[in-house]
Amino acid sequence: MATTSQAPTRAAILELMNEQSVVREAYVFLDEKRLLLASELLQQLQRYQALNQELTELHASARAALAAAISHHGLDGLQVYATTRLTDAEWQRRPRNLMGVTLVDTELAFGPDTAEPVKAVYPSAAAERCRTLYRDIVQKSAELAGVSGNLYRLLAEYRVTERRSRALENIILPEIDQALREMSLHLEELELEDAIRVRLQSG
Repeated sequence: MATTSQAPTRAAILELMNEQSVVREAYVFLDEKRLLLASELLQQLQRYQALNQELTELHASARAALAAAISHHGLDGLQVYATTRLTDAEWQRRPRNLMGVTLVDTELAFGPDTAEPVKAVYPSAAAERCRTLYRDIVQKSAELAGVSGNLYRLLAEYRVTERRSRALENIILPEIDQALREMSLHLEELELEDAIRVRLQSG
């Protein structure tokens, strides 16, 4: 960056003004990026809170269902109850880019083996409800994991962008403005001295 140690010439002032223009454009870009990141952060946070609330309710229902299933089958009976097969479950990721930040929507997709679980020898509505609720918890947790990662990456990028934006606004641009004022003043003084010198010599 140009400084006042440069000779105060018209060329130096024009160079500094060009630099000022570039820095202002960079500041505008960073400021817009910061606002976009903040907006996406709020959206992801709202989604996180909604998913977390759903998970909390699912956990409460699953605990009640588990108690009902134990009451019906007994602990030993429930331990040997046919389990849900997750061998065909597929972890799916749908990435997208926002201002250089990779956002990912995640999902645990269940195949036909999971949709049609192993039949129990002594089935009951209580145990089946317990099975369904805990499967829903696994699926919802997979979705929440993606949102949690998005929040982490967005927050990290927001902090970097905020720091750079503030540095341009509060340090770099004021320094350039000050340098321009000083160089312009020095140049005016030099031109005035030259004008006085020429007049004295011609007189």
